[in-house]
Amino acid sequence: MPTVDRDVHPKIRLLETASRLFYAEGIHAVGVERLVSEAAVTRATFYRHYPTKDDLVAAYLSTTSERIRAGVDAVTQGKPAREALLAALGIIGDRTLDDDFRGCQFLNAAAEYPDPAHQVRQVIADHRDWFFGVLRDLARDAGHADPEHAARTLVLLRDGALHGGNLDDAETVRATLRRAVADLVP
Repeated sequence: MPTVDRDVHPKIRLLETASRLFYAEGIHAVGVERLVSEAAVTRATFYRHYPTKDDLVAAYLSTTSERIRAGVDAVTQGKPAREALLAALGIIGDRTLDDDFRGCQFLNAAAEYPDPAHQVRQVIADHRDWFFGVLRDLARDAGHADPEHAARTLVLLRDGALHGGNLDDAETVRATLRRAVADLVP
């Protein structure tokens, strides 16, 4: 169990602990008792900040989405559209090479929350809608004849890379993703 910095606000400790455990072990595999123990908070503190475990899951995914959005903005900013598109999907391929890579947080969570009306699935849908919009706009700006189709295809490539990077050789997945993106948006 990692050392807990008690100077960090309990709400943040819970979120950081949940992010680490949910990604490494799965959401339903990690109980509230484990979360409060590893975050060094009480159950009352947990429920004061997150009325339900699902609220914490939604916060974990929202925070993950914010981090990804910032990363995509950073790698695309100021670049021509095609180059920005390659960079946006390049960070996906690069992520598959990380030692702690366990697939996509959103796809993993969707597998554990099958109800599309659930709040967790709503966070997932929002993230996917955002990413689709970024890809569509970049494909349009790059001059693709059908940017909607291109974006749908790129989202499928992203999903496949994030699953394949966990199951297959990550270097091959990364290279295949880069080539597929370059082929789709010449």
